[in-house]
Amino acid sequence: MTTAQAIEVLLVEDDPGDELITREAFEDNKIQNNLHVVRDGLEALDFVYRRGAYADAPRPDLILLDLNLPKYDGRQVLEKIKGDPELRAIPVVVLTTSSAEEDILRSYDLFANAYVTKPVDLERFLAVIRQIDEFFVTVVRLPGRLQAPGSMPGA
Repeated sequence: MTTAQAIEVLLVEDDPGDELITREAFEDNKIQNNLHVVRDGLEALDFVYRRGAYADAPRPDLILLDLNLPKYDGRQVLEKIKGDPELRAIPVVVLTTSSAEEDILRSYDLFANAYVTKPVDLERFLAVIRQIDEFFVTVVRLPGRLQAPGSMPGA
C-alpha cells in the first residue's frame, strides 16, 4: 500500500465473529486505519454524536454498517446519519448478510454509499473488507481530508 493517511473507520457490528474477521482483514492487509467497533445502533449514534462514553470519539471517515442490529437497526442509523447535515458526508457502506432486494433499495433510498452482502466464505469476506478499505483509502477522496493519496493539487 502507498503512504495513504490512516482514516477512522467505525464498524457497527453485533456479531463477534464478523467483527473478528473484519479485524483480521485489517491486520492481514497491514491496514493502518483506526478501527472502532460498536455493537448496536444506539452505540453507533452515541459514537457519531460523541455522547456519553464516546464524548471523545473521533469523527469517522468511513462507517461499515450492519443492518440487523439491536436497539436501533442499521436502517434507522443510516437514516439518522444521512438526515443530519453535519454527518451526511460520511460515507456509509452497508455490510450485511441480507441480499433482499427491499433491503438494498431501502439502503440506497436512505443514501447509503454502497451495499455489500457479506460473503459466507472466510477468504471472500477477508477480500471484501480489504477491497472496501483500499477503495476508500487509495481511490476515494473523503470529506475533511486536505489531500487524498495520489491526487493532484487543484485537480
